[in-house]
This record gives sequence, structure tokens and C-alpha cells, in this order.
Amino acid sequence: MHLPRRKSPFGSPSDASLAVGKQAGPYTRKGTNFSIYVLVFAIFLLALVMYREDLRAMAESSLSTSQPQEDASAAFPGGSISRRPPEIAATNATVSAVAGLEKCDLARGEWVFDDADFPMYREEQCQYLSQQMSCSRNGRPEAMYQKWRWQPVGCSLPKFDARMMLEWLKGKRMVFIGDSMNRNQWESFVCLMQTVVPPEARDRRVDGSRIIFTIKEHGASIEFYWAPFLVESNSDDPNIHNIAVRIINTEAIEKHAVHWKGADVLVFNTYIWWMNTFETRVLRPGAQNWTEHDMIVRYQAYDRVLRTLTNWLDLNVDPIKTSVFFMSMSPTHSKSSDWGNPVGIKCAKERLPITDMTGVSVGTDMNIFELAKKALSSPALRVPVTFVDITAMSERRKDAHTSVFTVRQGAPLTPEQQAKPAEFADCIHWCLPGVPDTWNQLLFVHLLSRRRY
Repeated sequence: MHLPRRKSPFGSPSDASLAVGKQAGPYTRKGTNFSIYVLVFAIFLLALVMYREDLRAMAESSLSTSQPQEDASAAFPGGSISRRPPEIAATNATVSAVAGLEKCDLARGEWVFDDADFPMYREEQCQYLSQQMSCSRNGRPEAMYQKWRWQPVGCSLPKFDARMMLEWLKGKRMVFIGDSMNRNQWESFVCLMQTVVPPEARDRRVDGSRIIFTIKEHGASIEFYWAPFLVESNSDDPNIHNIAVRIINTEAIEKHAVHWKGADVLVFNTYIWWMNTFETRVLRPGAQNWTEHDMIVRYQAYDRVLRTLTNWLDLNVDPIKTSVFFMSMSPTHSKSSDWGNPVGIKCAKERLPITDMTGVSVGTDMNIFELAKKALSSPALRVPVTFVDITAMSERRKDAHTSVFTVRQGAPLTPEQQAKPAEFADCIHWCLPGVPDTWNQLLFVHLLSRRRY
């Protein structure tokens, strides 16, 4: 690739010779010699300019696959060649690392203590991190839970590259859809992106069921949409949803989905709210209100919802424009006896991950896991859905929940409440920085592997 050659101040070489010849006179030997000298000098200057522009064009072309156009001029100040900036080398290393993960099972591995590279951001520096997930601010006395790196078997997981993600998100819209686990992951994603977005270039607003984080200069948004069952339910109010009797309409999704149309990335989840009862209340066909419902086994209801979701995707999503992901089940740690600590109280006072999962079961419903994986991996789907397995790695992290260092009804737990973990410990949600940051590392890798950067 060559940039257009810069025009010489003399015009073309023939223009230069005409100009010189006219000035010196064609019949004077001395003038002729002088004209020749001027002509040679002009040609030399022209060649120098052309060579310099060609050199610049080749240098910029060599970076075009890994660096935005505006960064190329910074890499070559004044047109001189310089070494690639560190961020370009990091970008290339990340792309190479992702390319090497094709045959690696990212869900199998172990947690390795790493206080050099983790956490990837600081709790106090994340402006939009909610009080619910801010464990240090709520009094957690140690921060070891922030410093674990997921190490897959036989490969390494690239770090989340916020600058690369920022460039990819230019002009795009990314939406996390689901329950509070997806909000947990959305907060993590926003915190990761905040590290490269200055305060004046970002904004956050609430619009009904949506929380929208905007990156102004890049024309990008990262949103969370509250829909705990994905389909319509009587628990859809984002502020008032603590309802004892929850009922869903397994066939109705458009009320929510109208807010997802046109997004470039869709990240779904739904699990925790299905675990309250073995049977689920489902609205009858043609029902006039929420009192007209039947009880069916939750696996059947869950399967119906997945079919409603995939049907909507097939009818409304362009698979070339939009990447679709489904996050697997986020586990809970409500019984310390599950991991061999009979004197413990739920996840309270846990400080280390589970290193050996042999014989350990923390109660994750793997039937729902397999149901979702099979339904969303069907080759019959027109719109492919990437099933992101976060379950096994998260089951090891009994230490990383908010526990008693969280909020209840909008207020931090009092010291008296914190002293009663059996009653008040939250072993569902996750502290940030923490486990959801690794979920977003996986999401980042899957985005790159789709060659959309």
C-alpha cells in the first residue's frame, strides 16, 4: 500500500525543466549549465520526497492490521521510523495467544495465586461499582480473593486487554441480559473498561430495566438489562422483584427483546431464580392475568424458555453483525460441609479456593447446565450462540462471595448482622474485583476468536 505521492513545489519534473530553461535562456552555454544543475537538484529533491513518502506508507501498512490509523502517525513522529509502541506488541501477543487456544478447554484448570498481575483494577478506582459488590469498602479485612489467576490445563488465558476492547467497541453496543449474576459480570466489565476511559469520556444512566454505561468519544455503550427469566414474568420490575410466588410466561419475550435489537454483542444468562423450587409456575396460554397459571417441572419450563430465546434470535438477529453468548451457571456455596468443612458457616470466613474437587459437589444443577449447553449448541440454529462455561472454575471459589461484606435492603450490613453469617451471609454474589473478571477474560477471548477485532 502506497500513500499518494506529495507534489513537488516545482510541479512535475518536466514543469521544473521548462521553468528553469525559460529563466536561464536556451542559447546561453553558461545558462544551460546552470539549468542542468538546477534540474538535477530538483529531481534529487523530488526523489527524496517520494522515497520518504513511500517509506512512511510501507511502515504504516505494516501496522495496519494491529493499530488504528490515528496511532500510526504517533509511531512515526516526523516521518522517521521508530520501534513499535509497547501496546502494539501487547496487542500482537494477545492475538497470537488467542490463536493458540483453539484446542484448549478453558473450563478445566486451577486457580493460581498471582499478586503481580491481579487484581486487574482497584475497587476504589471503579466509580460505578455498586456497594453490594464492594467487599473491601464493606469491611472485608483481607483482599486475597482478588489475587487469583485462572490457569487452564495445557495453555494460558490471555489477560483482558481493555485498550483492544475499547477499539473493538467503537460505534458498537454491548448488552448483558439476565439476573443479578449478569449484573455482577456487567459491573466487572465496566470496571475493566474504566481503566482506559477517562472520567470526562464516560457516563452511566438508568433507563427502566436498563443500566447504560456510555463511552462518549467512541460512540459505544455497555448495558445491563434486567430479565431474570429472559422471558416475561411477574418479577420484571428492576426495583420491586422480591416476590414470593414467581410466575413466568415461557412464550413471551418481545416485551424485553425490543430493547436488545440492533446490539452488536448479546450476553445472556438465567439460572439462580430457577433454583427456588423444583416446579415452576407458568402462565397458561391465553391467560388474562398472573393468577391463571400451572405448575410444571422446572426443566420443562427452562427448555421452553431456551426455545423461545433461540426462535427470537433466529428471527431478529443478523449473525454477521451480532455475536451472541450464553454464560453457564454461576454456583453458590451455601453448605461448608460440601467442601469438607463441617464446622464452617456457609461461605463465611473462607479464604482459599478449593484445590481438589474430587468428591466435592456444591449443589449446581448440572441437568440445567447440560440442557442449556445442548439447546444452545445445536447446529440447526441460524444464529450461533457461544456457550461460555464458567461453572467448574467458579465452583472452586468458595472464598470469593460477598458473604457478610455486602448490603441488605440497600444498606451495608451492621456489625451485628455481620456477626450472624448463618442468617446474613450472601454466598451467591461475588466480590469485585474477583471471579467475574475471569468470566470477562473468557468473553474477551471468545470475541477475539470470532475474528471480530
